[in-house]
This record gives sequence, C-alpha cells and structure tokens, in this order.
Amino acid sequence: MSADFLEELLDFLKNEIGEFHVVVMPDFFLDRFLSINFDAESFCDTLRDVIKRKGGSIDGVEQTEWRGGNAINTASALAALGVKVTPIVCTNELGLEFIKFHLKSSKANLSHVKILEKPSVTTAMEFKIEKGKANVMLRDVGSLADFGPDSLNSEDFEAIENADYICVFNWAGTRRFGTELAETVFRHAKTNGKGKTYYDTADPTSNKEKVPELTRKVLRSRFVDILSVNENEAVCYALQVSSELKKVEKHLEFDELAKEAAKILRSHLSARVDLHTTNFSATFTKKDETAVPAFKVPVLRATGAGDAWNAGNIVGDACRLSDGCRLLLANAVAAYYISSPNGAHPTREKLIEFLKKLKRKSGSIVSA
Repeated sequence: MSADFLEELLDFLKNEIGEFHVVVMPDFFLDRFLSINFDAESFCDTLRDVIKRKGGSIDGVEQTEWRGGNAINTASALAALGVKVTPIVCTNELGLEFIKFHLKSSKANLSHVKILEKPSVTTAMEFKIEKGKANVMLRDVGSLADFGPDSLNSEDFEAIENADYICVFNWAGTRRFGTELAETVFRHAKTNGKGKTYYDTADPTSNKEKVPELTRKVLRSRFVDILSVNENEAVCYALQVSSELKKVEKHLEFDELAKEAAKILRSHLSARVDLHTTNFSATFTKKDETAVPAFKVPVLRATGAGDAWNAGNIVGDACRLSDGCRLLLANAVAAYYISSPNGAHPTREKLIEFLKKLKRKSGSIVSA
C-alpha cells in the first residue's frame, strides 16, 4: 500500500472534519451477539446432542446486547467522527430508549425516529473460521417489513432535501416496500434536494425474488450516486445487469470475481461502485479504479464492519479525499471497530492513535 495515502490520511485527521449533514434510514435492530468459540461443524454436533436429550444448556457462550441495524450503526460511526446525522428509523418505545442509551452524541438528531408496534430484533451468531470470524444473523424484522414511503412525513422529506448525503440501507429488511422506499427517497433527493445519494442494500438473499425489480427501478436509475457492495452483493447484482460474469465466474477466485462483478456494475450503472471485502476495498469510477488492501488486525467481531466502513467512506467522499485515501479511511474505521474489545466506533483522535500504532508495527498493514 502506498505510504502516501497513509500520510495524506493522518494529515487530514489532524483537523476537525468539516460541517455536513447525513440522513440515514430505515433500520434499527435490538441485537444480541452470541460469540461461538468453535467452528460451525462442532457447534452443530453440540446442538444435535442437546436436541437428542430433549433440551438442555450450552454454557460458555458469551452474549452481548447491542445496538444494531445498518442505519443506526452507520449513524453511530458518523457521530463518533463528529458528523451531524439524522436517523429516520423505526422501532418501539424500548428500542428508542436503547438508541438514546447507545447514541448519546450531540451530533445525532433522534427526532425522526418512528415509534411502531414491533421492533426489529436480531440474534447474531459469530463463528470462528480459518481467517477471522463469520456471522449468521437470525432476524425478526418486525415493523420494518412494512416500512415504506408512506412511513415518511413532511418533516422527514424536509430533512432529506436539506441533507448533504441521503443513505438508504437494508433493502431486504424492508420486505414489502424496500424498492419503493429507495426509489421515492432517492428521486425526491435528486429532484428537490442538494445532496448525494448513497445505497447499501445489505444482503438481498432473503428477498431475492424481488431483486430484478430492485435492479430495474433503483440500481439502473440515475438517482443513485454511490452504490456500496460487498462481495456477495456485487456478484448478485452483476448477474442481474449482464451475462458477462457467467462467462468467467468458474475461473476466478472469489476476491477477483467480486472485483470483476464491481467492474461490470460500474459499466452498466450510472452510480460509482464502491466494493468492500475482508481483504481489500476498491472504488470504480467512470475514469479509473483504485484498490486498497485491508488492515491486519485481530477480528473480535464481524457484524457491523460494513456499516463502519460506509461511515468512513462517506466522510472521505464529503471531504473530497483522493480515492485511495478515502478507501484507507473507510478501511481504518472498520478495522478499529472490528478490533475494539467493546465494539466502539473511533473518534478522530482515536483513529489517529490507531493508525500511528499500526504504522509503527512492521507488517501491520497488508502490502498491495
């Protein structure tokens, strides 16, 4: 990795991040993390043993309740960096108190939180794998399933109009009206607002029958400025827009397949495509592509890494960093989060300390 990007980033972080406003929507989840300290096969064997004896306990499973949801996690990471953020999310009364407890920053405006009947709840099981951890999320999306354009009021649309970035997440969780929500919000932002639109659908698998409609009405529209995808999402959507990937998918390693998928997406969509993976991140513009390797850090959690990455990516874009520096910032915010013992998002000062510490360690940053 070029040392120039790291020096550029450290210079950038020495000063306060400029004023801008981000709207994020629509999800907040009450999360419970289960840290499964053995591999999936061993865990399944243990489950079978318990079921055979008609029930019982599995002790030694560390569990933590935490804030969840792509929108709220991104909001938390943005607020920690000093960015003004307005979450337009749905939950119940308990969920609102949970948000207030975990998002105390004066940068977060919680006046647009929607109080509905049923909260969204996730139990996330994190398993050991050969390279780090993998998460399996058991979800009850609750009232989020019915969240759509009609859930927004005039004050919400005013916030959308005045925001510098309008971010929509978790398309699959908004099961009935996810496509309509993204289409309406992004169209309104580009027609009546001033900001950039940012889309991260999260894993579309659970709503895969509606992926063609999403691709046609939203991804192929001219209302999305930045499309953020991981490996699986890049491949899924590339297969929707072109048959090109089918020709090479059996001949490429997964990282290279994801990169090829992102290139295909960029050639067929008007949006810039930003790809984040466990090993690198990359950005694909009309003129160029840039890739930056990930940091080598202890992986203490997998859930929420993409949300932290999105926050860093948004800040880098808003502050007009070079593509390489922007990706490095996003990688750094995600690396800080996944290696934090308490799942904290970094402040600007903490991120400087983190980067300087990694810089001093020989081999701590993956070479390009």
